[in-house]
Amino acid sequence: MPPTLASLVHHSALKLTVRAGADHLDVPVRWAHVSELADPVPYMEGGELLLITALKLDAEDPEAMRRYVRRLAGAGVVGLGFAVGVNYEEIPKALVDACADEPLPLLEVPRRTPFLAISKAVSAAIAADQYRAVTAGFAAQRELTKQALISGPEGLLTALAAQVDGWAALYDASGTVVAAAPDWAGRRAARLTGEVERLRERPAPASSVVGGPEHEDRVELHSLGTGRRPRAALAVGTAAAPGTAERYAVHSAIALLTLTTERSRSLHAAEQRIGTAVLRMLLAGEPDHARAVAGDLYGGLLDAPFRMIVAESVPGARATATGGDRLGTLAETLEAAAARSGEAVLVVPEGERLVVLAADGGAAVAACVAWATELEAARTSPERAGADEDELVVGLSAPTGPIAAAAAYKQAEQSLSVARRRGRVLVEHERLAAGSVLPLLADDAVKAFADGLLRPLYEHDATGRGDLVASLRAWLSRHGQWDAAAADLGVHRHTLRYRMRRVEEILGRSLDDPDVRMELWLALKTTSTDQ
Repeated sequence: MPPTLASLVHHSALKLTVRAGADHLDVPVRWAHVSELADPVPYMEGGELLLITALKLDAEDPEAMRRYVRRLAGAGVVGLGFAVGVNYEEIPKALVDACADEPLPLLEVPRRTPFLAISKAVSAAIAADQYRAVTAGFAAQRELTKQALISGPEGLLTALAAQVDGWAALYDASGTVVAAAPDWAGRRAARLTGEVERLRERPAPASSVVGGPEHEDRVELHSLGTGRRPRAALAVGTAAAPGTAERYAVHSAIALLTLTTERSRSLHAAEQRIGTAVLRMLLAGEPDHARAVAGDLYGGLLDAPFRMIVAESVPGARATATGGDRLGTLAETLEAAAARSGEAVLVVPEGERLVVLAADGGAAVAACVAWATELEAARTSPERAGADEDELVVGLSAPTGPIAAAAAYKQAEQSLSVARRRGRVLVEHERLAAGSVLPLLADDAVKAFADGLLRPLYEHDATGRGDLVASLRAWLSRHGQWDAAAADLGVHRHTLRYRMRRVEEILGRSLDDPDVRMELWLALKTTSTDQ
């Protein structure tokens, strides 16, 4: 601890006597300063023990002493040392009363105790306290390093929480709590995910302080990593601002966790290179070779049904300063979700595209759907309307296995193409297969084909010479049954037969050809809302 007024009073060599403010002697003393100025406040920083002989003070004037003491207390002076036997044989009552009223501790300094002795005692105590802090800091660093080597981040957090007499938590790249100490701290740390997300938007290294006297604790947040995007974050909660020793411990933890993060980053890059090779073998139809290369790293993933995810940045979209790289964010989100669930995931960045193999029904696929849903909602919210930020589309294949990986990749690409056309963030291939083909007819090229195919019939009907389009629609809907179609139209079947011959003559196509009937039916469906 730093020196206090109480420790100076108990210093046997100084012989100090308390004359006022005996209940306020536990305050720390930052320095001992001598000043005979009538107003030394402009030269004070706060925390000083001011030593005087009252050379230029009217120490017997009660009003003057009240103003003098009030000014000192307001400037943060923690105590007043008055040397007797120099200008005054004893401390004037006016000064004693003023210090008692404020209250400001007043220490009587005997004539045989020079001010220099007090200054040396304060300086020595401060130096000793700093030495103890540095020594404790090195000891904390050794303990943190030991725990990091033995127990990993969890052991390091436990040691850090003990060093700061508080709690500590580690967040992954997605802002999710991955470890906390003590156990109860996980709930407290989870409430700070918004603050962690804001911290991640700033270039590393970055830090912020959350909470204060009105909160349950004071929390420091520190980003971890040396790249442009922080890879993780550390939270340290304490009852008050950390002291020197605690600060050493926090900085040591940041350094150790950063080293761990960067090492993990190198290993992650190596895993991605293996993952790229595995993916290429799967797409080339070599599942056995892919299993051999994957080994234990991805082997479990290839032994069960998986889904192929293909994500791509929309051409021409620009990333904002705060939006960041959405492909990178998506990759981090899926990897973090898989890691928390203990499942394997294969993530392969390919320029402006991201390819992912994830276990069917697993946490990574669920995180992808949830992430896309959140992005879809944010994109359509009034607050984000017109925002200039990077866009992303995602295609999700049906469940598959290693033998059909190439087909799954094609499914994901098809879903991605549909998502791009429809302005969606994510489309699942199963939803396409289970739905109707009619929404796909909204494509401009299909509309143009349908318009060109049926235009002669519409032009014929526009002259008032018949109702060929309605007749063709009724005949096709009844699968060529003359009586049923004629009844729907309210005409004789011979009239309907005549109209269908006219359709064949105008279009130059035979209605006996099933391909022609199919094209005409789809064309009618496409143009039904446009004519």
